Amino acid sequence: MKLAILGAGGIASTMANTIRYLDEVECYAIGSRNIDKAKAFATEYGFEKAYGSYEELLDDPAVELVYIALPHSHHHEWTIKALNAGKHVLCEKAFAVNEKQAREMIELAEKKGLLLTEAIWTRYMPSREIIMHIIEKGTIGRVRTVSANLGYRIDMNDRLVNPELAGGALLDLTVYPLNFASMVWGDDIRRISASCVKTNTGVDGQDTVMIEYQDDRMASLFTTIYTLTNRMGLICGTEGYIEVQNINNPEQIRVYSPDRNGPAMIECIDVPEQITGYEYEVLSSIKAIREGRTECPEMPHSQTIQIMCQMDEIRRQFGIVYPFE
Repeated sequence: MKLAILGAGGIASTMANTIRYLDEVECYAIGSRNIDKAKAFATEYGFEKAYGSYEELLDDPAVELVYIALPHSHHHEWTIKALNAGKHVLCEKAFAVNEKQAREMIELAEKKGLLLTEAIWTRYMPSREIIMHIIEKGTIGRVRTVSANLGYRIDMNDRLVNPELAGGALLDLTVYPLNFASMVWGDDIRRISASCVKTNTGVDGQDTVMIEYQDDRMASLFTTIYTLTNRMGLICGTEGYIEVQNINNPEQIRVYSPDRNGPAMIECIDVPEQITGYEYEVLSSIKAIREGRTECPEMPHSQTIQIMCQMDEIRRQFGIVYPFE
């Protein structure tokens, strides 16, 4: 399948360095607003076509699947344009800036019968099934609490603190622990309580989110763009707990049971080796397209909308409105 990438930044490079090793995908086209940058990208990663505008790329009838690797603020515009050009779309997380945009994107995809899915890679990884299998077989008893954190020192990156580009921790980092909790709990939420520390540009730099569910379960989530954290996910049950090392790209899953002398590890699972981790979302997209689907089962449209609604509520509590909204 001929895949094209809109945007030639860092995340596009990671995707290019993934699909070059997949037999199911052809590194076909790269689009940038700078033709020299596009040509250099194409040379480095073996792309057949290099375009100096996104419009030119979308006008190419050979393009089948478009990966949107642009800032959050541009996801809605270019997903709509790609769909109107008859292309299937894999759109980076966060899927959109708000629920309204997300619904417009999804409604158009469904109307046109084209695949549109969110590239929230943790939803597609094998680690998800490993974790859910442990929970479902009752190894840690009844699960009551989830916590997760994610932090990197990225506040010096202009995109991350620029309100015009929908910067801040929420759409870049907090989306991961929200998805982590959602994969464990679902979304039967009673109440969300959120607070943040803002950057001097007015976006959120550190987020704390507490979620209460209808049956008295809870999730405690924390993210920051100022420091590195251990990125740990913790799933606590009545008979033990699960540690997930790095919720952003799980490396190891450890299972503990209670003991009089402290927790005892009963299982330690290394996740399967991967190219970069992006391959799972790409392969899922290709499979869904071949099956005539408009969504991937790992991240159905309803789930994308649900997470977007959660982020809208969190941002409402933060008191943050992006300038273009």
